[in-house]
Amino acid sequence: MQDLLCMNNDFPPRAHCLVRWYGLREFVVIAPGANSDAVISESKCNLLLSSISIALGNTGCQVPLFVQIQQKWRRMYVGECQGPGVRTDFEMVHLRKVPNQYNHLSGLLDIFKSKIGCPLTPLPLVSISIRFTYVLQDWQQYSWPQQPPDIDALVGGEVGGLEFGKLPFGACEDPISELHLSATWPHLAEGIIVDNDVYSDLDPLQAPLWSVRVRKADNPQCLLGDFLSEFFKLSCRKESTDELLGKSTFEEEGKDTDISQALSKLTEPASVPIHKLSVTSMVHSAKKRIHKRRRVEESPLSNDVLNSILITLFPDAAEKATDVLEAKCSTLTGSSSSTTLSEDYTLFNQFKSAPSDSLTYKLAMCLCMVNFYHGGVKGVAHLWQEFVLEMRYRWENNFLIPGLESGSPNLKCCLLHQKLQMLNCCIERKKARDEGRKLQTSGSFSSMGVDQKSSSSDAGKKAQVQSLADGHKETDKDKREIGKSWESWSDSEDEFFECLSDTEDLKESAEESTVKEGVPKETQKVKAEGRLHQHSKLMLLHAEAPLYIPVTQEPAPMTEDMLEEQSEVLAKLGTSAEGAHLRARMQSACLLSDMESFKAANPGCSLEDFVRWYSPRDYVEEEVVDETGNTVIKGDLSPRMKIPGNMWVEAWENAKAVPARRQRRLFDDTREAEKVLHYLAIQKPADLTRHLLPCVIHAAVLKLKEEETIEDIPSVRKTIQQIISHSSKVLRYQNPEQKKVEEIISQLMSVEATIARARSLKANFAIDTCEQKDEKEELERFVSCLLEQPEVSVIGAGRGPAGRIIHKLFVNSQKAATTSLEDETGKASASDDHRVNAGMVSDFPPPAGREILLRTTVPRPAPYSKALPQRMYCVLLKDEFRLAGAFSSDTSFF
Repeated sequence: MQDLLCMNNDFPPRAHCLVRWYGLREFVVIAPGANSDAVISESKCNLLLSSISIALGNTGCQVPLFVQIQQKWRRMYVGECQGPGVRTDFEMVHLRKVPNQYNHLSGLLDIFKSKIGCPLTPLPLVSISIRFTYVLQDWQQYSWPQQPPDIDALVGGEVGGLEFGKLPFGACEDPISELHLSATWPHLAEGIIVDNDVYSDLDPLQAPLWSVRVRKADNPQCLLGDFLSEFFKLSCRKESTDELLGKSTFEEEGKDTDISQALSKLTEPASVPIHKLSVTSMVHSAKKRIHKRRRVEESPLSNDVLNSILITLFPDAAEKATDVLEAKCSTLTGSSSSTTLSEDYTLFNQFKSAPSDSLTYKLAMCLCMVNFYHGGVKGVAHLWQEFVLEMRYRWENNFLIPGLESGSPNLKCCLLHQKLQMLNCCIERKKARDEGRKLQTSGSFSSMGVDQKSSSSDAGKKAQVQSLADGHKETDKDKREIGKSWESWSDSEDEFFECLSDTEDLKESAEESTVKEGVPKETQKVKAEGRLHQHSKLMLLHAEAPLYIPVTQEPAPMTEDMLEEQSEVLAKLGTSAEGAHLRARMQSACLLSDMESFKAANPGCSLEDFVRWYSPRDYVEEEVVDETGNTVIKGDLSPRMKIPGNMWVEAWENAKAVPARRQRRLFDDTREAEKVLHYLAIQKPADLTRHLLPCVIHAAVLKLKEEETIEDIPSVRKTIQQIISHSSKVLRYQNPEQKKVEEIISQLMSVEATIARARSLKANFAIDTCEQKDEKEELERFVSCLLEQPEVSVIGAGRGPAGRIIHKLFVNSQKAATTSLEDETGKASASDDHRVNAGMVSDFPPPAGREILLRTTVPRPAPYSKALPQRMYCVLLKDEFRLAGAFSSDTSFF
């Protein structure tokens, strides 16, 4: 009963229709399960109402109970509520057209009073609440600022005002289609206002309450969302690069060359030319092969577009000297150290993508843009093909890849980024080896020192320099090999560091030292080799000599797929003793190499000496009293080192005194580089998309955070954090589920649309041009509430800052509509009448919807009955007329 008279729940912004119509907070609805089960006949409706009445009477339930009748789209309900001595009947009328006699307040009052049938004279006053809703569809305040991208501007280095490598943002159309203004008169007494078929006092400008809601455009076209969607569609394609572009361009041209020259190509020496870096030189060989099989005009990407992308991806190519490249690559890690402190920069750890300043990240952006603007999947295939050719060119010519961190692959990044880092590691090793070879052949090795301490990233280079500093000179065989490319020394899978014979060792020693003839050969065998520097404290246990730290090989870098493959191989060995032994030997290759280097650097050393340097915790020292009573420190291997069959003991016994430069390489950079290049070459556009999707989503999140910072929308900020949390769970796996990725993209598109709506509202309400600080703050709060709430009250109604702007919007819309109507009329006979009508144009259009609430309290059905609440809700739309009445009657005194 209280809900029927309470005004706090009038016209709720978002609620069940029965809440809006009857003001109820609690109720029960019985509805048919399917449209075919709809209760249409009147007899069934009466039967249901009788059953409800009996059930309520038997149970004593005081909660209103409704039954849905007629078709579901009509939303027709009838119901009943029973209380102590009271019964309320809920009735409804639904028509498609508004009857003329009930198209105003006076007619509706007549219906309400006749339905009540109150026997009292005069009738109690009726309380009236009215809401008129006006719809603004044409925004004439300003022109939409977001222009479609200018595709022709690419050659100048930009696309749609955006540089290559950056994602676009914004809606191409206004993301808000309509503004709904509701003018409310919350509490009016009957007789205060007049509203009939001739005259009405209901002027929206005089309404005490205004509230506004906005209607979002259905699927507005947003640039960032379109980019993400189109790029994601590539992951469903099946074509390979060769199928898209024709015959493989990775094959070397030469079918027209005389076959008799094949053997001479293999045997004749060929030096490696070191060219200056430029875009032209880097893609020269690739273009020769491509142009032979595909004319330039048939290429998906033009030369101008391709050059712009290559300059974006490889900024070092624009430099004229190779030393600039080396300086950039060497300072890459240092320059990014300050950036890594940023929270946004470290997002790649959560998304498993790549750093925002890396080559992989830029490649993802460029591929995304090429897919959208330049040929779709064919453009992506063309760019990827050029990228792979560039990678091979850099490998063959010892040019480091820019935009990658130095060192081993970062397992927190995507697999493609790890592969590029692995290739860079191979280039670094090969470059160091080739430079060492040049120094050896030129005789410059004699001026190089061996006592300099190397960093972890340059240990491989130092090992090569050390091998030259130990006094090995080129032999006659070496002299004959001068001019050959150093790749010829590293093409074999069973690559060994160059090892000279014992006779050559004696010759070199005779040339370098003053050792007299007749020195025993054994003396030469114990010569120390491969020393890095002397240990600051330790001495050899069984020799009166200091312990030297040896030059060792770096462990082989590995990507995550290599680690998975290695773990699978080790797991397949089983749990048997033989399998465990073999597994341990496979895992001890690096240990064996370090032991051999240690033995070469420290002749006469023991396992204890090695353990003291390599694993100090496995060498236990304790104080003991000797025979003379003095306290001395005695050390011994830890218990785990004394276990029978210990791998360390076995490896020490098998290790020979071989310096690192003579050992077999733990990391065969030639083989690994070819594996990486092959892996890159066989990637389809769909595979490439799946690799780079985390980078694209990462970039989209960064773009949204950047745009949100400008607009400062709390709800968007919270949503972005939720997207980051959700994406970090989905993208941590190498092949995430397609549906989950689609959900992430949908969330990103929703955030972009929200930010675009905020900009639309700010432009419409002229926040940036507002000069008064108080009004500007109020408008900003108003716009922020519009984005987060379904309906927002306008402070001051039509007289407040927001109300005046809304009024102006409606006035401009009415003027535009009137002008358009005049242009369409164009008849001289009706021009005078039309001008008269135009001069009397209302500031607001006819209301799109009218809601009227009538309430009173009267005794019913008899004069001596208890006074009970009566309520009728009326809604009048263009194509709908609905009356929803709740009429109470006294069941004790009737």
